[in-house]
Amino acid sequence: MSAKLEISFAKSAKLNGGLSILLKTVEADSAAGAETVDPAGVIVKAARIARFSAKSMSALDIVAPEGAAVERIVVIGLGKAAELTAHDWLKAGGAAASRIKNTDKAAVFIDVPGLETSARAAADFALGMLLRAYSFDTYKTKKGDEEEKPAKSVKVTIVTADAAGAKKAFSDSEAVAGGVNLARDLVNEPPNVLGPVEFAAKARELEKLGVEVEILTEKEMRRLGMGALLGVAQGSVRPPRLAVMQWKGGKAKDRPVAFVGKGVVFDTGGISIKPAAGMEDMKGDMGGAAAVTGLMHVLASRKAAVNAVGIIGLVENMPDGNAQRPGDIVTSMSGQTIEVINTDAEGRLVLCDALWYCNDRFKPQFMINLATLTGAIVVALGNVHAGLFSNDDQLSAQLTAAGLSSNEKLWRMPLGRDYDKLIDSKFADMKNTGGRQAGSITAAHFLKRFVQDTPWAHLDIAGTAMGSPQDEINQSWGSGFGVRLLDELVRAHYES
Repeated sequence: MSAKLEISFAKSAKLNGGLSILLKTVEADSAAGAETVDPAGVIVKAARIARFSAKSMSALDIVAPEGAAVERIVVIGLGKAAELTAHDWLKAGGAAASRIKNTDKAAVFIDVPGLETSARAAADFALGMLLRAYSFDTYKTKKGDEEEKPAKSVKVTIVTADAAGAKKAFSDSEAVAGGVNLARDLVNEPPNVLGPVEFAAKARELEKLGVEVEILTEKEMRRLGMGALLGVAQGSVRPPRLAVMQWKGGKAKDRPVAFVGKGVVFDTGGISIKPAAGMEDMKGDMGGAAAVTGLMHVLASRKAAVNAVGIIGLVENMPDGNAQRPGDIVTSMSGQTIEVINTDAEGRLVLCDALWYCNDRFKPQFMINLATLTGAIVVALGNVHAGLFSNDDQLSAQLTAAGLSSNEKLWRMPLGRDYDKLIDSKFADMKNTGGRQAGSITAAHFLKRFVQDTPWAHLDIAGTAMGSPQDEINQSWGSGFGVRLLDELVRAHYES
């Protein structure tokens, strides 16, 4: 759950106790709102003593400032004005939110002298605050040695000249925050609580926002011939589900854009069982499905002018007496047969049927799948970039640009015939892994065999969806990676 921040915008604020947060660039002679907040000039003296230069995301914290109507002043540095990016506004909001402690109200002044602050920048600042305020402590009954007190609501007034414009822009920001934090919640939930059926129920809740949701059971999937997905699920007592979410915000004749997510709610590796150390992290192996669900929440919440489909394949990969074995051959919905070499290469088996179903039923403009698919991508890119594989240069370029804009960065990886040959099988049409070398690439080639000529991209988010470094806007183990990226893609290129 998240700490409750009640954010509003105003051209001015009455100060009577509480906290004031002021922004400052390196070049500016004074911080935003200094004349109002600090009539005695305490900030200048404190900055000199602390050698505060307004370096990006640095902070100057002043308690009980002399002559001020507030109990505490915090100045957040923005760095050099010329180097300020859109993402820096999110980071500044996160840095500000991290300083809100032991108060029930805060006035935030963001119009730095000499710097034009747009309504969009103000909304991004507020979004950063909401993202930073998120915490997942549902299952904590105590905090440290003291019993946890109910979270207080903090009223935050962001003071800016274009308060009306900022308020309007913020409606979209709230939608984005809701989608990201939903994805974080899903990834953070323990695996005994969030199984395939429970995840499907979470997807069903999007109907409140106007999303059309269908849940396919194993009976429907068996009728459709989804032998690859069902093979992964057969070792678990928890039945699989396929959730199909549709947001119809565009024109009726417009083909939808489509997003497909891997939703392995827990991955033991199956018979090819994983090492015990770190296996608890495999509750996050549904980060792709979480991102797709979060994205559909955003699109519906902000009433995006686009037709969008989100499909998530939900299974649990367990090693019981009925689990599939290495050497088994399964038949996918496409009719192509797959030799299962390694039961721990299960996500691609889930995705291949979901991709084929999506393409066959909806004939989308493009398909983008997201998956915590391979450890190999973490070896290649660490947790700074997600891997991007695509059969379409235009879609790849759009995704890369959206990644740079949202700071959910992608790095395009190669595809080629020599890699594709590595998944040819002696006994079936293909095998589900090409071995240790080029593991992320051969996984992408496996998926590519199920998309036909539709523009497609595969995002391997194994290094970015969970356990990624904490920063100004994310302090959560589950990061919600992909939601802001794909919302930016839709916003920039696909809304009518």
